[in-house]
Amino acid sequence: MPEKVIIIGSGPAAWTAAIYAARASLEPLVFQGNPYDDNNRAHGTMPLGQLALTTEVENFPSWPAGDTRQYLKTALKADDPDFPYWVATDAPQPTHGINGPELVALMRQQAVNFGTRIESKDVVKVDFQKKPFTLTTHDGQTSEALTVIIATGARANYLGLPSEDHFKNRGVSACAVCDGALPRFRNKPLCVVGGGDTALEESAYLAKFSSEVHLLVRRDVLRASKLMAERARANDKIKIHWHTEVDEVLGEDKAGVTAIRVRNNQTGEKREIAASGLFLAIGHTPNVGFLKGQIELTPTGYIKWTTLSRTYTSVDGVFAAGDVADDYYRQAISAAGTGCMAALDAERWLTHHGLA
Repeated sequence: MPEKVIIIGSGPAAWTAAIYAARASLEPLVFQGNPYDDNNRAHGTMPLGQLALTTEVENFPSWPAGDTRQYLKTALKADDPDFPYWVATDAPQPTHGINGPELVALMRQQAVNFGTRIESKDVVKVDFQKKPFTLTTHDGQTSEALTVIIATGARANYLGLPSEDHFKNRGVSACAVCDGALPRFRNKPLCVVGGGDTALEESAYLAKFSSEVHLLVRRDVLRASKLMAERARANDKIKIHWHTEVDEVLGEDKAGVTAIRVRNNQTGEKREIAASGLFLAIGHTPNVGFLKGQIELTPTGYIKWTTLSRTYTSVDGVFAAGDVADDYYRQAISAAGTGCMAALDAERWLTHHGLA
C-alpha cells in the first residue's frame, strides 16, 4: 500500500509540512536523512538542516528572550531513540531567542506528536515517471508514495578551510540576516567574502550593526548589479579589498574569531584584518543530487515552481518546499511557510483525485 505523502528533508519546511499533513490525517512519512553518514557531516547535510548549524535564532516569531530550558525539558522527549544527538537541555541559555537545533527539534517533536513517522535514511534515488512514485533509500529499501514533498534545502558554500570549519557558529557564518544582529558582531569589524549582489546586500545589512565591513573580492571588479555596486562604494562603513582571498581564519576557542588573514592573489602578500566575524556570500548549493533529472530545475539548479503562488513542480503530485526551491529569501520562517503550502497542496491534490 503506497504512502499518501512522503516528505524528504528535515528542516523547517519538512517539519511544517509534516505537522499540516499529519493533522489532515495523511499519516506522513518523513525521511530525515542519515545522521551517521560522514558524507552528510562533511557536506553540511545532516538532519535538521541549516538550523542545526546555527546558534542563537532571534528572528523566528514566538521566541523572544526568556528561559527556554524549562520548556525544552517538558516539550522534548528525552528517550527518543532516533533522536539522541542534537538537543541538550542543560546547554547554555541563549541570551536572545532560542538555539537553532532546539528550534527545529521542537518542530520535529510537534510533527511526531501528531503521528508523523520518521526514518533516519537518505533518499538516493527517485522514480517519478510512473505512479505511485518510488523512492529508494541508502540501504536499498524502496517506498511508494501517492504524493511527495521535497524539502531537502540548500547548503551554503564555504571556502573549505579547516579553520573556517573550526569557527563556524563562533564568528563564521553564511547568513548575515540570520546572525548579523547578534551581540557577538555588534559594533565590531566584520569581513564579507564575495563580489555579487548577495555579498553587497549582506555587507550593507551588516554595516547597520558593525563598526566597519571589509568586503573581500578575489577579482578587481564586482559581479553585482551597477546599483548595488554604487551603494557599496558610497557606504562609508564598507571597505572593498580587491584581489583578496581568505588565507586563514584566526581566533581563540573561547572568544571565537578575532582576525582574518588574507592574501593578495596578485602579489602573494599576506596580512591580517582584525574582525569578529567572517560572512561567506559565495552562493548556496541546493540538495537535489538524488533527483537525477527526474524533475525540472531552474538555471541555477533549484527545483522550479511551475505555478505562481503554489508549490507545484514539473511532476504532477510532487511538491517542493523551502530552500531547495527558494534562492532568494532562504529564511527559516519562509521555509516553514512553504512547507505549510506544500502540505495543503498535497492534501488538495489527493482529495481532487479521490485518494485522501
